[in-house]
Amino acid sequence: MKFDVIVIGGGSAGLMASIAASGNGAKVLLIDKGDKLGRKLGISGGGRCNVTNNKDIDELIKNIPGNGRFLYSAFTHFGSKDIITFFEGLGIKLKEEDRGRMFPVTDKAKNVVDALINQVKRQGVHIQTNAPVAEVLYKEGRTAGVRLHSGELIHAACVIVATGGKSVPQTGSTGDGYPWAEHAGHSISELFPTEVPITSKEPFIKSKELQGLSLRNVTLSVWNPKGKKLIEHEGDLIFTHFGISGPIVLRCSQFVVKALKQFGTPTIPLTIDLLPEQSLQEVHDYTLGLARTDAKKAIKNVLKAALPERLIPLLLHKAELKEDITYDNIPKQQWLELCKFIKAFPIEANGTLSIEEAFVTGGGINLKQVDPKTMESKLMSGLYFCGEILDIHGYTGGYNISAAFATGHTAGTHASLSLQKV
Repeated sequence: MKFDVIVIGGGSAGLMASIAASGNGAKVLLIDKGDKLGRKLGISGGGRCNVTNNKDIDELIKNIPGNGRFLYSAFTHFGSKDIITFFEGLGIKLKEEDRGRMFPVTDKAKNVVDALINQVKRQGVHIQTNAPVAEVLYKEGRTAGVRLHSGELIHAACVIVATGGKSVPQTGSTGDGYPWAEHAGHSISELFPTEVPITSKEPFIKSKELQGLSLRNVTLSVWNPKGKKLIEHEGDLIFTHFGISGPIVLRCSQFVVKALKQFGTPTIPLTIDLLPEQSLQEVHDYTLGLARTDAKKAIKNVLKAALPERLIPLLLHKAELKEDITYDNIPKQQWLELCKFIKAFPIEANGTLSIEEAFVTGGGINLKQVDPKTMESKLMSGLYFCGEILDIHGYTGGYNISAAFATGHTAGTHASLSLQKV
């Protein structure tokens, strides 16, 4: 059996690559080792599918700290506005939520997955599921097709590898594509978890005294051992039995992973600003004012108006303040220490959960060996990469999926166009 283009992997990038390639008249085969397409896409965005983020190119790239600039050309030709137009053209009406996140108005990822699969079928793409690929075939410096585990050989002038990373392996992302790339001469940047909860062995974590406590509109900062701030993000987090999680934790996680490796230390310091809209002096005046207003009330009860109740005993303990003292007995220095802890509640992070438990894989195909304008390998003609297999990783919020759609569209478009030169 012979095709023009074989796409391996039926996720976001692979589906878009199939649509782009077949839309240019190529005879396309989409292969997936699982029994259905779009599995990871179907659980993304909490099952609602955050299809993109309604920001311009520069903002998209800023929110993809893992080599986002590589995507400039891809986003120029297929950015967030194009993704929105594409889905609305398939009959998927979208709505914008906080921070530019775009969701289907139905709040159902299944509608997005079905629309993509239906478009793939409408354009005459051949689909082969339950068909794990054993190897990509190369001959005389270019791709020649694939060999399935069943032994079947399928020939094609171009092969697009869209097999994802190693995160969320239950959806089929188990790193299959890396050995095929290495066989073609590619190097793989070290893989690591990103967009993943952070772990800690702090006593208050191990005791689970804060487990389940959610903090809203706080700021989380990551510091290197020399006291330099590496990153900070504002939003929500939650304490867990192993550490911390939540949107801002996921965004900070890659910086924890990189800092632990770079500095070779067992832990990396984090701080939570519990009242980020107030300065230290403002926090001091505000909390002291609360105590003054209820001068006969114990400070542990006074502070409930400003802080999460479950956090107050820990804050007071750190500041060496007794919980039952009243306004008239507040020691000035300890109160200042309390306010400092409110502005910078410390947590020592010792790592993150595993790459399999992460939302996104960091590392991947070395981008120096891939043409950013076409997604074609610089080492093997006819070999293309798209999606999470590339060394690209962004924040949650529609950025990774935008990168997948943009690189998939670029790979599919240029693979089909290259057939004219073969």
